[in-house]
Amino acid sequence: AVIEAAEAGQRAFGENYLQEATAKIAAVQAQRPDLRLEWHFIGPLQSNKTRPAAEHFDWVHSVDRAKIAQRLSDQRPEGLPPLNLCLQVNVSGEDSKSGVMPADLPALAEAVAGLPNLKLRGLMAIPEPVGDFEEQRKPFVLMRELQQRLSAMGIITDTLSMGMTADMQAAIAEGATIVRIG
Repeated sequence: AVIEAAEAGQRAFGENYLQEATAKIAAVQAQRPDLRLEWHFIGPLQSNKTRPAAEHFDWVHSVDRAKIAQRLSDQRPEGLPPLNLCLQVNVSGEDSKSGVMPADLPALAEAVAGLPNLKLRGLMAIPEPVGDFEEQRKPFVLMRELQQRLSAMGIITDTLSMGMTADMQAAIAEGATIVRIG
């Protein structure tokens, strides 16, 4: 399915599960070494899984701790471009969700922005699902405002990775540059 989508022009693919993703990446490369695809890791990332993420992905969207960012930087192989990174923000304040709390974001962004082998590209969020368009917009407004606050601190980013199939219109209305459709 990835090869079929790539042949139709799709180049960026997101994966939630590291083991499945690395097997899929290897299979696609073996079958079609001519395809240059962009791989995005969007699932939770534990410390013991940072090496394969640093080795196989172009983007990691789910960094919520300085320790994870440091490991990704340390484990990024020489010869590869810097790993693009998004900091995951828990905009809904849910205990069950990963992500840095909005109040802690500036300190994390400062810590990550200076790491070698990484490029801090922006912010990512997966807010609590709601059905109403205006309610969907609220966490995305907060994400846009958080990105603007980082910019005022001198941390310039170009990516808001937010919105999925059910809420992508609200996310796009608030400035999403990457949406996750599946």
